[in-house]
Amino acid sequence: MATYQLKLQKPWDDVKEDLKENNITLTDEDLDYQPGKEDQLLERLEKKMNLSKEKVKDLIESISANDGRAS
Repeated sequence: MATYQLKLQKPWDDVKEDLKENNITLTDEDLDYQPGKEDQLLERLEKKMNLSKEKVKDLIESISANDGRAS
């Protein structure tokens, strides 16, 4: 089983809000994240968003790198 580590370029709270703007079905519970527990976050989002862990990770990192509004 692969272990994932998120590379965030801005604070998680900002990324979380952008993710909720990008996908209004996501809740604070879905986006509960603690450093070192990336796999738990990605597993929840993988099921909720029907995407692979790798795609969820890429989305989070892309939104983190985006200075503007999530699109």
